[in-house]
Amino acid sequence: MSFISILFALLLEQARPLAPGNPVHGSVRNWVRWVVRNLDTGRPHHGWLAWWVAVAVPAVLVCAVHWLLVWSLGWVAAVVWSVAILYSTLGFRQFSHHFTEIRDALLAGDEDLARQRLAQWMHIDASALPRSEIVRHVIEHSVLSAHRHVFGVLAWYSVLAMLGLGPAGAVWYRVGEYVHQHVNRPQVPTGSPVSPALQANANRAWALMDWVPARITALGFAFVGSFEEAVDSWRQHEARCPGDNDGVILAATAGAVNVKLGEKEAPGTGQTPQPVHLRAVVGLVWRTVVMWMVFLALLSLARLLG
Repeated sequence: MSFISILFALLLEQARPLAPGNPVHGSVRNWVRWVVRNLDTGRPHHGWLAWWVAVAVPAVLVCAVHWLLVWSLGWVAAVVWSVAILYSTLGFRQFSHHFTEIRDALLAGDEDLARQRLAQWMHIDASALPRSEIVRHVIEHSVLSAHRHVFGVLAWYSVLAMLGLGPAGAVWYRVGEYVHQHVNRPQVPTGSPVSPALQANANRAWALMDWVPARITALGFAFVGSFEEAVDSWRQHEARCPGDNDGVILAATAGAVNVKLGEKEAPGTGQTPQPVHLRAVVGLVWRTVVMWMVFLALLSLARLLG
């Protein structure tokens, strides 16, 4: 059932992606902001309460609907529900248009347009970035977006689905990621203030939540890319920065496609990022998706035969 749900969700998302500012994501934003505004008083235990309410309540509701459908209408209705949740929580098309616009601008030689699109996507000042740095930023942000929109969602969904919790894992992961982003963005006068306690708790929870998925993604990149170089780059990064989940993914990516990522002064080997590496990264991500689908198909077949 997990394989079928993921397959249909990915196909639906490719055919008709959710538009920016859609009601589903808007509801999540409003929910998180309401929780922060009403439960975050600045005390550490209230920070944990706000995080748990913001993240766990949507996951529990999704799980409850899943079991209600199983008991009342059968597993077909539950599959449809899982497809709907996965369609809302995972997908390349939620970020890939940024990647495509920047890649096309670079291939056309319009670096100014590429810098403009990069600044809009990452909310940074890209006016003085050279060509190689534009490519580096695009690769890093694209790989991390692919992890958070696809591979991390698949990891949590697959684990909790095997435990009988339906698509709750996908919601748990994506809402947890949104809370992490929300508490770390620059505060504006018109927004709800975020206490240091909530920020610290959300960051700690996100690091724990993403520890295993990040390493699964890194391992997947190693399998479908240059294995020895990816593992060696991953190992070196872990020795320098233990517990850095994003860094593990970027290190594995750098080794898998033989490109230098990270700041200029960061140790490591690899080629200077060039537009040709964008195609290599796209191939790396899609091969990893295929590997995931084959793995899930084999698991589903083993359960049927068992």
